[in-house]
Amino acid sequence: MSPRTAALKDFSLKRGGGECDRLQNRTTAPAPAAQRRPSADICGVKVNIISLNGLLDDAMARVEQRSPGYIVTPNVDHVCLCAKDPGFKSAYDGAFLSVPDGVPLLWGGRLLGTPLAGRLNGTDLVYAICERAATEGRSVFLLGAAEGIPGQAAERLRSLYPELRIAGTHSPPMGFEKSAADNAKIIALLHAAKPDLCFVALGSPKQEIWMSQYSEESLVPLMVGIGASLDFIAGNKRRAPRVFQKAGLEWFWRLCTEPRRLWRRYLVDDMLFFVLLARQYMERFSAPGRTPDAVVELEGDDTAR
Repeated sequence: MSPRTAALKDFSLKRGGGECDRLQNRTTAPAPAAQRRPSADICGVKVNIISLNGLLDDAMARVEQRSPGYIVTPNVDHVCLCAKDPGFKSAYDGAFLSVPDGVPLLWGGRLLGTPLAGRLNGTDLVYAICERAATEGRSVFLLGAAEGIPGQAAERLRSLYPELRIAGTHSPPMGFEKSAADNAKIIALLHAAKPDLCFVALGSPKQEIWMSQYSEESLVPLMVGIGASLDFIAGNKRRAPRVFQKAGLEWFWRLCTEPRRLWRRYLVDDMLFFVLLARQYMERFSAPGRTPDAVVELEGDDTAR
């Protein structure tokens, strides 16, 4: 059992155990806006075909509806985790929107004949959503990262968008997910702050499972899982240069900056993605006459709705 799988199973012990089983059996009705968005199946993970402007429109509509939900940002690592862990996959399935963070997912969409609209990286989403929130008078809450980082990120965002309302920030202690008292404190903070949106920077798989369990209880209209984005915004970590991002090599940049922590994830665990993609391609196009172009034509009517 890998350390990440063990951590995921530990998370399920909270509130008497069985959390992953509960998530797997839980069904969440998608919001009307999400139902209208077409999606592609990339290695068993639903990824919405949506532009940045479309996402911003749907996010603000969700805030207006005051109906709690959350957004996930799948990358290669998340796809592999979904394939290996039903609890994580269930948390993913309950998301309001699922948008591609990793460039390899764009490659996969094109290979499978269901091209995605473009990459929507978590850090870029924070900037774009905050800019939109500032113009519409919406408030945001920053949850996660190490002590002091959320406050630094908040100052950076205020400097960029002076009209942005920061409802609050909080850095949970290590192991908080196993503590009923710590989770109750977070929910109490969110109830008191009443933010319109909450950026959750806890890392995967923790942030997706936490949002799946607590998004409704928090009463926050929209949560967005953003991984290490607060560290990048605060300047605690340096993001990959734009050329690496466009080439789909942001993972390589992160590997070079944190080799001891990330080598196994990128060089061993995530190789499963290419196995899954090859298998899906063979299954989809093994029938005579089935080509990527044919799939686009067959699915065109659905994605146009």
